[in-house]
Amino acid sequence: MIDSHAHIYATEFDNDRDEVVQRALAQGIDTILLPNIDLDSIEPMLKTEAAYPDVCRSMMGLHPCYVDGDVKQTLATIHSWFEKHNFIAVGEIGIDLYWDKTFKVEQEMAFITQLNWAKEMDLPVVIHTRDSIEETLTLLRKEQNGSLRGVFHCFGGTVEEAKAINDLGFHLGLGGVSTFKNGGMDKVIPHLDLSKVILETDCPYLAPVPHRGKRNEPAYTQLIAKRISDLRDIEIEQVDILTTQNTKTLFNL
Repeated sequence: MIDSHAHIYATEFDNDRDEVVQRALAQGIDTILLPNIDLDSIEPMLKTEAAYPDVCRSMMGLHPCYVDGDVKQTLATIHSWFEKHNFIAVGEIGIDLYWDKTFKVEQEMAFITQLNWAKEMDLPVVIHTRDSIEETLTLLRKEQNGSLRGVFHCFGGTVEEAKAINDLGFHLGLGGVSTFKNGGMDKVIPHLDLSKVILETDCPYLAPVPHRGKRNEPAYTQLIAKRISDLRDIEIEQVDILTTQNTKTLFNL
């Protein structure tokens, strides 16, 4: 199994990162993909990748919550990293209108800029949306030239939104929200195209049931797979095979 979205380089894991990786491996999660968020996360992310070269793969991007008035300078620095290191994707990028709409225009500019990098470098994108699926889809429809591909990570939307995302050529990242009793995903997951689904934790955030409210970690990927297998009435091994292949294909692993 692959955890396609994990921030195990975060300070929340500084005291037991090695144990966290070992627990993931013991659960059959043999690959962990690391999305970047801002300038400060680059060094710890690359250090983590270097410490676990057979397990971790990193990506490079600017998360929308870290977009501010200096966004052009920040983007220039982020972009320069693609010449220094081999990244598997442009991410985590997107639009977040949940916390603060102050820099909405800058967020949209940063998103489009990074989508264009992905086209130029032929890389997938990892998209963060919060209170912004419609805005994100509108921008993607304008930018999609047939080469853009990627994943809407931490998907918690409707069947209609899932179809709109798939129709644009994008995957859905299912994580801990899929296991929440009040998350609504029990009505959505039975109708998803599993050829467009990948697994993720978004750790340390959004831990699945029965760990909800605690620190999340890659080992819990199997709890999300189990939830999908229960809702689809298929074997967990089938979920594992399908989502692993989807992730390998999407990220060219």
